[in-house]
Amino acid sequence: MPSRWPRSPWRFRRGAAVAIGQAAPDFSLTDLDGHAHRLSDFKGKIVVLEWNNPDCPIVHKHYDSGNIPRLQKHATADGVVWLLINSGAPGMQGGDYSSDQIKAWLRQRGFGADGLPAGSRGKVGHLYAAKATPHMFVIRADGVLAYDGAIDSVPSSNQSDIPRAENYVSEALAAVEAGQPVAKPSTRAYGCSIKYGD
Repeated sequence: MPSRWPRSPWRFRRGAAVAIGQAAPDFSLTDLDGHAHRLSDFKGKIVVLEWNNPDCPIVHKHYDSGNIPRLQKHATADGVVWLLINSGAPGMQGGDYSSDQIKAWLRQRGFGADGLPAGSRGKVGHLYAAKATPHMFVIRADGVLAYDGAIDSVPSSNQSDIPRAENYVSEALAAVEAGQPVAKPSTRAYGCSIKYGD
C-alpha cells in the first residue's frame, strides 16, 4: 500500500460551496462493488458523509483506535446512513488503492458503515468544499445540512487525545435525532489536505 505521509495535521476553514441550514447538494457516486448511489436516494434518513484517506495519520488515529468505527456502528444501528468518500486523485496520497485493498483496510479496522463511494476526480469533494481527511458532514432526514467540520475538538494524530476531545459528530447526530438544532453546526476540519489533483 502507498506509504506517503503528510508533514503535520492542519485545520482547514469551511468553504462556501455548502451552507448550514440549506439543502445538501445532491450527487451520484459508484461504490466499491460497482453500485451507483445518489444522496437523494436516502431522503428520509439522516446521512453522514466522511472524507477518508487510508494514508492519513489523522484517519489512522480515529480508525486504529476504533473511535470512528464505534461511532459508525452506533449511528447505523439507529438507522443513520454513513458514507465514506475518498477524493484523492490517482498518483496522489490515498488515491492509488484498489477496491480490494480499501475493503481489506476497512475490514481490518472494524468498519461499521454502509458503503464507500469512490469520488470521481474530486467532483463531490469540490461540491462540498471538503478540505481534509476526515472532513465530516451530517445531513438531516429532510436533506438539509446540519453539520460541517471536524470529527472532534482536538486536532492531533495522538490516540491518547481522543478521550478528552469533544466529539462534534456524535453531538450533531444526537441533536438531529432529537429534532434539536446542532449547538456547534460548523467547525474547522483538521487532518490531511485532500489531494485532488485537479
